[in-house]
Parts: sequence; structure tokens; C-alpha cells
Amino acid sequence: MVKITDVARRAGVSPSTVSYALSGKRPISDATRRRVQAAVRELGYRAGPAGRPASGRRSKVLALAVPMRSGIHVPVVTEFAVSVVTAARAHDHDVLLLTQGEGEEGIGRVAETGLADAVIVTDVQLHDPRLPLLRSRSLPSVLVGVPAEPDGLTCVDLDFRAAGELCVDHLARLGHRVVALVGSPPEVYVRRTAFARRLVEGFTAAADRHGLASAVHPCGTGRDAARSIAERLLRELPALTGVVVHNEPLVEPLIEALEHLGLRVPGDLSLTAVCPAPVAASARVPVTSVSVPSAELGTRAVHLLVRKLAGAAVPQRTLLPPRLTERASTAPRGA
Repeated sequence: MVKITDVARRAGVSPSTVSYALSGKRPISDATRRRVQAAVRELGYRAGPAGRPASGRRSKVLALAVPMRSGIHVPVVTEFAVSVVTAARAHDHDVLLLTQGEGEEGIGRVAETGLADAVIVTDVQLHDPRLPLLRSRSLPSVLVGVPAEPDGLTCVDLDFRAAGELCVDHLARLGHRVVALVGSPPEVYVRRTAFARRLVEGFTAAADRHGLASAVHPCGTGRDAARSIAERLLRELPALTGVVVHNEPLVEPLIEALEHLGLRVPGDLSLTAVCPAPVAASARVPVTSVSVPSAELGTRAVHLLVRKLAGAAVPQRTLLPPRLTERASTAPRGA
């Protein structure tokens, strides 16, 4: 069976470009269109949902696109995936896991062959290369994340911008005047991953609103990275008393690194985090945090897809409000 991805490979273009060239939904250059048409003729490709069950029946399968890229925290992804499988089974659906790095080819294959009735897309970038394909196909989809231009898409996520603001608001109420964000690994920002970028926006906006001095530092994971960022923060921001961490694996190593440098949490420095609640609660100093509701996001995504498959209207954007839980890691400045 010839797939759209085979045509794309032969023509030297993306699957979404093949779809546009054949459907006419977007303008494509004459040269590109001729190249695609030549590949179609050579390979004998037939557009359409080949392989879909007969008589209009559905496959009762949902696809879950989880690109396993560097900088992704696997335990969070695992919790999310388990919640998707559990919710899908409650609606009598199985789940097909797509982990190929680029994502586009896997989604194109599912759309062409009818392997799944719908797809959940994760690790969404602000300008995600998978979006043209999702917009051009009849395969229903839900994005866990909000791209820069969400028109025509169904998105669900934690309101990460509000989460960044909430952490800074909490530190400002405690009297902290110099704050820093220890963020996700650098490659997450290079990819322009939506949730990380939006949290930076919220952190910066709240710091400016309160008149705080602030800095943003992407950071890797592990003890070496924690020691390096702790030393850099103290070197560049000697008056620092408040930190927001958006890097789940770094929470415990960062507290350890700060203590090694002679700083007490929260006596000398208050620390908040945006991370799963168990990570925050189990740290050597329980951390004030905004919880990342991975399980709820997975369940919401499945429910939205099921409603779309039933022909029901769904909201374009669903943002879960952040909730901050105070623990032992924050205190008034100077306390």
C-alpha cells in the first residue's frame, strides 16, 4: 500500500505539502505541485482513507503522538500516557502510541491508513510542523499544548502563563524583590515548546508588574547542572531571595546544591516550583508548588476527542487554572 509519506519522500517534500498539493487547500508552487503529481503517478498513490474499516465503521483506536525528544521528563509523560489509556478504555477505545521524533510522518501514516479514529498530540511547539497536516486531514485531533495560532484546532493544557505569574505573585507577597526562573533544558526553548515559553512569559510579566528584578536561566538536569546553576545565580544575582523552578528533575538536586553553598531554604532563599505534586511534596524541603496535572490533562484530551467523534461541539481552547500549594520552602524575606 502506497502511503502519503512515500509520495512525500519521493517528491522531497513534507506529507502536509503533498496533502495541500492534492487538495488545493493551500497555495503550492507550480514546480512543487508538478513534482508531487509525478511522484503520485510513479508510485500509483490513491488519496483517501485507505485501510479504514468497511461500512464506515471505526477502528475504536486513538493514536497518542508522544515524540521522545531530549529535555522531556519521562515520568510526567508516563503518567499522562497511562491516564490516556485508562480514559480511552472507559470509552471502549484502545491506544496506539506514536513516538517517532518528528511526529509528522507517524500522524500522516495514521491518517492515510485509518489505523486510528483520532489523535492526541503532545509536546506542542509554538510553530509546530505537525499543525498543517492536522489542519489538512479529516482525522480529529486534540493538542495538549497551545500553539501560537490555535485557530481551527482543539487544545487543552495547564495555563502555564498563569502558573508562572502565580509563583511570582506568591514570592512578591512574601516581600522578595529579586527573583529568578530556573527553567527547562535549553533544547526545550530552542524548539519553542509552547508550555515552556508561556511560563517564561507569565514569570516575566508578573515580575515586571511587581517591579522585581528578575532573570531567566534554562538549565539541564542532574546534580552537576544543579551545582552550576546555583553558583551562577549567586554570582550574577547576589541579592537573590526567590526562585521559581520549572524543571522537575532539578528540584531536589537544586535544594541540595544551595545547601552545599551555605544557603538555607527557606531561611535565605524561598523556592517555588511548577511540577507534579509528588515531586514537590517529597523533596528534602517540601516545596511550594503549582501542580502539573498530567493525569487530568490526559483524561480531558480523551473526553474532548470522544465528543468530537460523536459530532458534538467542543471548545477550541481549554486551559486548566493553576493552583498553588504552600509548603515549607517559602517564607517572608529575611525570616
